[in-house]
Amino acid sequence: MAKALLGHVGGPDPRMVSEMRRLQQRIRDLEAELIRLQATNDALAAQTRDEAALSRMQEREPALT
Repeated sequence: MAKALLGHVGGPDPRMVSEMRRLQQRIRDLEAELIRLQATNDALAAQTRDEAALSRMQEREPALT
């Protein structure tokens, strides 16, 4: 009965195994892309913060002496 519910008798379906491997590889690729994009975003955010701080410093009026 359990074998009938699984839909096969002779072990895992090769197409299902192949599809599972393809999906696992796709997940790994997407995770790597996410890490790359997060690093790029972090670098851009740091650059923006640095440019904003520099801009604020340049906008200050000189102190009275």
